[in-house]
Amino acid sequence: MEDDNAAGALDNIVTEFNTYEDFLDSQITSLDLYYLEDEELARQLVELGYRGSGEVLKREEFESRKAAAEASRLSKRSQQKTLASAGKELKDNFLKALAQREEANRSGKMTSIIFIRDRNSHGQEISGYIDYAHRLKTEEFEPYFNGKKRLLPRPTDLSFYNWETQVSTSNPSPNYQVIAENLSGLLFKNKRDRKILNVDPKVSPGDNSTRTPVQTSLYIQAVIYDHITRRKT
Repeated sequence: MEDDNAAGALDNIVTEFNTYEDFLDSQITSLDLYYLEDEELARQLVELGYRGSGEVLKREEFESRKAAAEASRLSKRSQQKTLASAGKELKDNFLKALAQREEANRSGKMTSIIFIRDRNSHGQEISGYIDYAHRLKTEEFEPYFNGKKRLLPRPTDLSFYNWETQVSTSNPSPNYQVIAENLSGLLFKNKRDRKILNVDPKVSPGDNSTRTPVQTSLYIQAVIYDHITRRKT
């Protein structure tokens, strides 16, 4: 416990002072300077532990802890910046639903599949299933949350269908295997825990999975399937 308290005190010192010299100066009294008449000598005596009223802290340890504190600060900042939805004012339910799931999909706690039915830029009705976690890793999502782009299924997603041209595609992703030729309809097998996700609205989506229809003004239809991933042990 004492070791923890000492470490905490040293970390506080590192946070409080920008440089090692600032720390040394804080330990020097006006009386020290009066008798020694040399600021550099006073600093050396503090560093050696002969003068000063607080912790003895070597330059190497101060600089090492300073670097660690800075690395920790930058890491936290970068983690905050990875959330494309952070700080956005989201009005549509669909974008709010994506924002609620962003961190869990980025960290691997959840792998969501997004079903979207709408019209493409040619006015053709399209529908498809998107691996949200995979899309988050492969493209910039800020334009979607800003409302500058619309998230639509592509022929490269898990499943895609163009109702006018009859073009149909299916592709595995890093998180899911597509089981298309099946009497139960379209199924997705999670590659991490091998669980099956069933997108048929008339049946249960499966173990550790939920189906959430989203009321949105952005699309004709939107449904999000969430799967909580549990690695086999």
